[in-house]
Amino acid sequence: MWDSCDESECRELNSTRTTTDRTRLEMFEPMEQGKDLCIHTGVVLHGANAREDEVHSSGTLNIVEYSFGKCIEWKPVEDSVVSECQDQDPEWSLVDTHTRRTRTNSEGPDSLGRTRTVKILFSDLKSFRVNHGGQQLIFMQRDGTTYVAFFQLANAESFINSLKGFIKFVKSRSDKNLYLVMDEVETVLKKSFAELDLFQENTSDYVWKFVKNLHNRPYETTMEAFSKLADIWLYKEPVKRPVEEAVADLLNQSLTIDPHPRVSVSIGSGEEYEVIGVGVDLPPRPPCPRGAPLTQEQWEKCKDREGRITDPEAIKEIIFRGGICPSLRFEVWKFLLNYYPWKSTHNERLELKRKKTDEYFTMKLQWRTFTTAQESRFSDYRERKSLIEKDVNRTDRTHPYYAGDNNPHLEQLYDILMTYIMYNFDLGYVQGMSDLLSPILFLMDNEVDAFWCFVGFMDKVSTNFEMDQKGMKGQLCQLYTLLCTTEPQLAYYLNRHDSGNMFFCFRWLLVLFKREFSAIDILKLWEILWTDLPCKNFHLLICAAILDTEKNILIENNYGFTEILKHINDLSLHIELPWTISKAEGIYYQLISVEHQIPDDIRVIIGLEPLHKSLPMNGSDDEASSNNTRANGPHNNSRRNSTGSANVKLGDDEVSFERGLNLSYM
Repeated sequence: MWDSCDESECRELNSTRTTTDRTRLEMFEPMEQGKDLCIHTGVVLHGANAREDEVHSSGTLNIVEYSFGKCIEWKPVEDSVVSECQDQDPEWSLVDTHTRRTRTNSEGPDSLGRTRTVKILFSDLKSFRVNHGGQQLIFMQRDGTTYVAFFQLANAESFINSLKGFIKFVKSRSDKNLYLVMDEVETVLKKSFAELDLFQENTSDYVWKFVKNLHNRPYETTMEAFSKLADIWLYKEPVKRPVEEAVADLLNQSLTIDPHPRVSVSIGSGEEYEVIGVGVDLPPRPPCPRGAPLTQEQWEKCKDREGRITDPEAIKEIIFRGGICPSLRFEVWKFLLNYYPWKSTHNERLELKRKKTDEYFTMKLQWRTFTTAQESRFSDYRERKSLIEKDVNRTDRTHPYYAGDNNPHLEQLYDILMTYIMYNFDLGYVQGMSDLLSPILFLMDNEVDAFWCFVGFMDKVSTNFEMDQKGMKGQLCQLYTLLCTTEPQLAYYLNRHDSGNMFFCFRWLLVLFKREFSAIDILKLWEILWTDLPCKNFHLLICAAILDTEKNILIENNYGFTEILKHINDLSLHIELPWTISKAEGIYYQLISVEHQIPDDIRVIIGLEPLHKSLPMNGSDDEASSNNTRANGPHNNSRRNSTGSANVKLGDDEVSFERGLNLSYM
């Protein structure tokens, strides 16, 4: 189990991840004074892993020249902070509400409490993207690191115009807001054309002209190039390598990715099955507008005189469409998390709470009365207790509810998790559970209510924390299977770049996006997911929607395993929740509209009965569990021993799996 690795191993992994960052930082802080080539004021910069309690200063975004090269440099203006500007533009409020856990070595305050300058070398810049009508500019480095700059006066386009004088870039054909830095491409092409020894003119000038024209006029540029190559081939002395062979190599590098890959998947047993990206032509994605949250008036209208909820499905539909009014969450969550039955009366709920309170304190007394001698003979208990102590001390400590020393809410968090060990001996405690409990305790502000709501939540996601990891492996495989139908090009790309195992989504699934959204957004997302609408696996569609948004960046930046993992981690708190939910719902309706054409694995994921009897129909909980297990691997597809397929190993390579889990979660 990945969470059972000792602290030294985790520190070693984290140290490996940050070695490159430390080296680059040392290089970025020479004693020399750089030369400012242009300056843009009123910019707030967010890098990877900034913290919620960090007050982000407004600063200047400059292009600076050093002896080691030109770079984009953000410098803080200490006496100008975001809060002073928030009244001028509502978008600025987004900056101050984001939550991060740790700082990177290249940003944040130094040892004296000053905000540090951030530098991005031109040679490290892979691409950049403009969002929010020019107010947000996202820089992506070659190692996957992402920085998000917020422009006070919505003048990101002005900064891009300044960049044009220093680096060469082109606009992505598939994403009008994405710009790709062309230096690396130019270098590769220049080397390739130079090896051909075909042109009397300057090779560098020709290559850049070729790249630029190919983007603007692909057909004409290609024909002109072939014409020139043909002339040289016919009338110039033979070169060392046949021209047609070299040109073929150049053009083959840009061939379109196969949109319908065949990928074999192994789940635990070592048996391989082939996930086929079937050629399903999905219709256009329908718009799925969001609605208003559940109000007190709507809630009361659905109660009869004795307090029963007369139409739970109607309530769930409203919640799915718009969430719950914050003042009402305290009550409605108890129904969504099965603390109270929907059909219970007011008096029945009072009696149920009394019984639940007695049961909670009985279980709490069990571990509170353990003697030291008992603990010394109960190794599992000692290990779980130690892990809870460590996790509680680092869970949401920047949130006001848990901030400060000797905080009584931390003691409640600890007591609830310890009592859960008594409630569920088999599962006990696993790292990540504290992330799920924290928002619940904050909302309920009551130890007993928080415990039983946490129990209901864990009943929904307990397979995420099982020792054999079948639940997590199965969901990762389901997600890849889903992408093979909804985004086959991306699925094929991920598999070709050692990421078809979907390790980079592990944290998303383990704690249901807890670390990806702000404290406010995660409450809304969770209550939407708890409705089980439009299907129980809607969280997988959320994943697919996020990856759909990031597809062009991952592919056009040619990110590999490490860069993909880093880029996905850096998305934390920069994902727009309403747009993501709408897109996920749109993907669902795309699949539903062609339900008779999609394979049984996809049907099961979106809550439809399989067409073939090899997958069980809805029935008991055991059958449902079996159904999910089979859905995790495409058992309904025929077995094949395809030598031409790449393998996505989710069970055999445990060392690789452990590495992926630690890197993506820690």
